[in-house]
Amino acid sequence: MADQTNGRSPRAQQIVETARALLEEEGVGALTMRRLADRLGIKAPSLYKHFPDKRAVEVALISLLFEELAEALEAAEAAEADSSGARDPLTELFAAYRTYALAHPHLYRLSTEGPLPREALPEGLEERAAMPLVRVCDGSEHLSRAVWAFAHGMVALEIHGRFPPGADLDKAWRTGLAAFSG
Repeated sequence: MADQTNGRSPRAQQIVETARALLEEEGVGALTMRRLADRLGIKAPSLYKHFPDKRAVEVALISLLFEELAEALEAAEAAEADSSGARDPLTELFAAYRTYALAHPHLYRLSTEGPLPREALPEGLEERAAMPLVRVCDGSEHLSRAVWAFAHGMVALEIHGRFPPGADLDKAWRTGLAAFSG
């Protein structure tokens, strides 16, 4: 796993790790400076020595998502062919994206349900996370955005339980994949 401290002090890194645990366990609404301080066993004003506000903690968490997602997508892109010799990079990317998002639904929601604080993210991080998909789409900016929009929409609907009971989501993913591959 990549170094995700981004130059933070050990205490600031502890705050981010604790914020992530709180987020992952209880959801976006539970992530408050007061709850975070309580988890750390400190008073809330002590947090402001390390982060100017709650949004800065959220940006640190969003950066984690981008770093981890980049790693997952890069690994999927580099995956070897299966035993039959077949390899479909887009299928691998879809699977990695979906697996990551469903494993971290609250972090995913925090990172995708609102404006992206691009100016506060580490330089090049958003691009790094996007590059495996851009490469698989032969550098096509528009195709890669359309493919990402499909994947994001499917994941968001799945996380929010918006598909009807019994819906075959694997088939829906395969159908979307076929539409982009064909």
